[in-house]
Amino acid sequence: MECALLNRYGLLAVTGADARAFLHAQLTKDIEKLAPDGAVLAGWCTAKGRLLATMLVIPSADGFLLQLARDLAPAVQKRLSMFILRSKVKIADESDAWAQYGLWDADLPVAGVAWDGGTVTVRVGDRRFVKLGKNLSENCKGSEDDWRLQEIRAGRPWISAATQDLFVPQMVNLEQIGGVDFQKGCYPGQEIVARAQYRGEVKRRMVRVQTAGAELKPGQEFNGGVVVDSAAGEALAVMPV
Repeated sequence: MECALLNRYGLLAVTGADARAFLHAQLTKDIEKLAPDGAVLAGWCTAKGRLLATMLVIPSADGFLLQLARDLAPAVQKRLSMFILRSKVKIADESDAWAQYGLWDADLPVAGVAWDGGTVTVRVGDRRFVKLGKNLSENCKGSEDDWRLQEIRAGRPWISAATQDLFVPQMVNLEQIGGVDFQKGCYPGQEIVARAQYRGEVKRRMVRVQTAGAELKPGQEFNGGVVVDSAAGEALAVMPV
């Protein structure tokens, strides 16, 4: 098993009696039906259907944890809070309070989400997991770039400040990896996301590319496309179809 401490990920805690309904109305996935032992990847969009963030939604005892890009956490917390209105919901930025680790080539008896006291382990792919806890410390020899490469090879898009508001979910293949539910109710940008799906209006798609040793940054232009993420000579980039 390999593991790495993850510093680029932030964490929001969404709690309160209306937390489930609130997130259901905001995100691209059906949160109302999310089981306590399940986690989902979801997007949060503008009214124009552009992704403000992608996030891993993890059920907790008093609500949900949202794992997202650390450089987005404060702004997303502030903007999401604007939609609370009279709902019984609290949103807190817990990025500094939780340690986060990525584990790969790991064989753990976790099918979805497993809590052990204040530590949670979440399966995010084939032999890939994330582990989070407030008092968590793992002896890891891997680097965050190693984990980023695992995410790139899995085709998991990670929206950060550099790529915020650039793509509709289908451009980063979010619907192909289960991050969009076209049967649920409305959410910000839902009409545009649905139109792009059913009218075939997506002219750009995310692909994995070799970067020939170039050190690319998210948001950077590359061969007519835009880099989403990169590590160790490989990248995910949104390219013209």
